[in-house]
Amino acid sequence: MGFGDLSCTGNTNVETQHIDRLAREGSLFKQFYVASPICSPSRVGFTTGQYPARHLINSFLAGRKRNRERGMRDFLNPAAPAIARAFRTGGYVTAHYGKWHMGGGRDIDDAPQPSAYGFDEHFVNAEGMGPRVDRKIDPKYTWTRTYVDKSIDFIDRNKREPFYLQLWLNDVHDRHVPSDAFLERHERHADRPFTHRFYAVLDEMDEQLGRLVDHVDSLGLGEKTLFVLTSDNGPTAWRHYYRKGPNVAPGSTAGFRGRKWSLYEGGIRMPLIVRWKGTIPAGRVDDSSILAAVDFFPTLIRLAKVTPPQVEFDGIDAGHVFLGQPLQRETPLFWEYGRDKSYLKPGRVVDRSPNCAIREGRWKLLINADGSGLELYDFDQATDEAQNVAAQHPVTAKRLAKRLLDWRASLPSLDDAN
Repeated sequence: MGFGDLSCTGNTNVETQHIDRLAREGSLFKQFYVASPICSPSRVGFTTGQYPARHLINSFLAGRKRNRERGMRDFLNPAAPAIARAFRTGGYVTAHYGKWHMGGGRDIDDAPQPSAYGFDEHFVNAEGMGPRVDRKIDPKYTWTRTYVDKSIDFIDRNKREPFYLQLWLNDVHDRHVPSDAFLERHERHADRPFTHRFYAVLDEMDEQLGRLVDHVDSLGLGEKTLFVLTSDNGPTAWRHYYRKGPNVAPGSTAGFRGRKWSLYEGGIRMPLIVRWKGTIPAGRVDDSSILAAVDFFPTLIRLAKVTPPQVEFDGIDAGHVFLGQPLQRETPLFWEYGRDKSYLKPGRVVDRSPNCAIREGRWKLLINADGSGLELYDFDQATDEAQNVAAQHPVTAKRLAKRLLDWRASLPSLDDAN
């Protein structure tokens, strides 16, 4: 799901009314960054509060051979920091429903189940171990409905206890498999089949999330429950979309350059919505505070008054930002995406970025790990990443490039781990 796919962030073709309601009743942050432009490392960043490259997961997890070729582990080490484990240690009942993709599936049959990371209950898809959804039962009974059903049941059984529920949806991940009813609802877009199917699953996802939020509120838990909603990376970018024309790829970046598999803004900047009735300011839009998925672990445990584990977080405690105060981030954000030329690239050449990036205040710099392809952007001037200003700001470019490449050099390799 891209930055512009919600109606509250610019989508004029699908009214994501239930997600928009969360934004109206909570706060919307417009400078939020995920840890990677692809699923597995993005989820590792959220889970650990650390950059996923620390854990040798810098692209999507595949089979053993491909993982080795790309210098990656087969799964997240269960000894790594894990947000659910911290909540469970703090007295919370924990559950994960939905996509996992931090190990398991394909030929990885020895990956730990989510319980190894602190979950009392879990139900995943093909990219995970343990109980999982069976597509053969009814392919039109969407995954999101299945996961929301299980989430509601979990909440009903634990409504008198503190609970941590991790609902990771994947209907807006291609291949998009909508129900007939929602396809019909968006029939006016049938001349663009990729977009037609995407709008249908986006709309249905919104409706299912509304069902979950309504249920929590009906139990009188709205003032005791913090909702956090975002995406794990930008919209899909397969090359075959562009063979059909220049504007047929489904999903919107709201004008940002790049999509999935790109370290330009369209691949890593996502809308973040948080709602906690009576605690988080309602209707607030924050377009200046720079937040990141690695902030979730230290932030959420503090808000929940859970004792933090002894972890060297790469993220910061941004609880005061959720509660309404602005943030002047003092530490930069870093990204590494892929370590060889085989990692997936967006279908449009203009969206293909260098594989390392740093964001520090107004500046964003991208560069390849070998020092080539340096690009510097000044977000005080523009956020479209169209004008490389490295030549105009050589001192800043040199300083940020050194800091980023030093960080990249500090990361472990698979040879080190073995």
